[in-house]
Amino acid sequence: MIKKKIIADIKNLTSPLIKNSSNDDLIKKNLDQIHIHFKNITEISGFDFKIEYLAAIPAAKGKALGLNHAAQCLLDYKRTVKFLTAIILAIQEKQKTHPGELINVFYAGCGPYAPFITLVASFFKPEEIQFNLLEINKTSLESAKKLINTLELSDYVQEFYLADAVTFKIPNPEKFHILISETLDALLYRECYVPILYNLLPQFNKNIILIPENVLINLNLLTHSENSKEFSENKMNTILNVREVILSKTHNGTIPSQLSDKKFDLKLLDLNHTKKILLDTQVQIYKDIFLNRNESSLTIPFEIKLEENSENNFIVFTYFMQPNIELRYNFQ
Repeated sequence: MIKKKIIADIKNLTSPLIKNSSNDDLIKKNLDQIHIHFKNITEISGFDFKIEYLAAIPAAKGKALGLNHAAQCLLDYKRTVKFLTAIILAIQEKQKTHPGELINVFYAGCGPYAPFITLVASFFKPEEIQFNLLEINKTSLESAKKLINTLELSDYVQEFYLADAVTFKIPNPEKFHILISETLDALLYRECYVPILYNLLPQFNKNIILIPENVLINLNLLTHSENSKEFSENKMNTILNVREVILSKTHNGTIPSQLSDKKFDLKLLDLNHTKKILLDTQVQIYKDIFLNRNESSLTIPFEIKLEENSENNFIVFTYFMQPNIELRYNFQ
């Protein structure tokens, strides 16, 4: 009886998140309560002090979040709600374009709570939608299994895979309709979103829906000081458009060690007034559902100060995937 009450409570807490996605107080209240249920079931809070819960997990390229940080993603409120909204919309749209067909979802990097099945599945029937889950962290995967079984959602899962998404070869990839890979951080630092897409995306059919659909790192210029009446911000360029990069490459089974440089001419600027460069991570989750600046830990901007009397002519950005995943810049 207690388990049935918890299952009903989680569904009742999730439904308003989709219908009231702009109500911040309700979102926080409901996700905090869902987190308590998940913590009690899995015995993982996201704030534990075990060393194995804190450490990031090395992947073939980059690192996967440690178990604690992966659990805390549930409490990145706008991020969770916008992903939930996007995933449910994507499933519904696939149902319209594939009437009567089973919709298959491949979920890479599910973490210990697997929120995009544990909060999504109950909106559909098992004969409508099935999930395959992949996770690199054994403890995370066991936690996700425990949570899914306790919430009586095991009928929605075809397979669990303990593997590295950067190298994994998907069985029967042509059957899938949706790929979820929430494996990223601000400025696409450290985590494996880009190499995972290099590996996974070419394996699926061309009509696969990818969530998040794209990530962009944009360059903005801040003129004058921020307390000046003349202060302004101007978007100048896109440093990295992930989907464009992935689709433009010839896939020969290898992941590059770095992407092409992006060079920006500082001589075009009035450095007497241009004070900073601001790098923004913009996450296009699906269609017109975006995570914008400071809405999430994924979209915290990064500032680069410019020197008025600098002799540098250019700033050059390079995205590396070896030995570490990171966007670096240097002045020339």
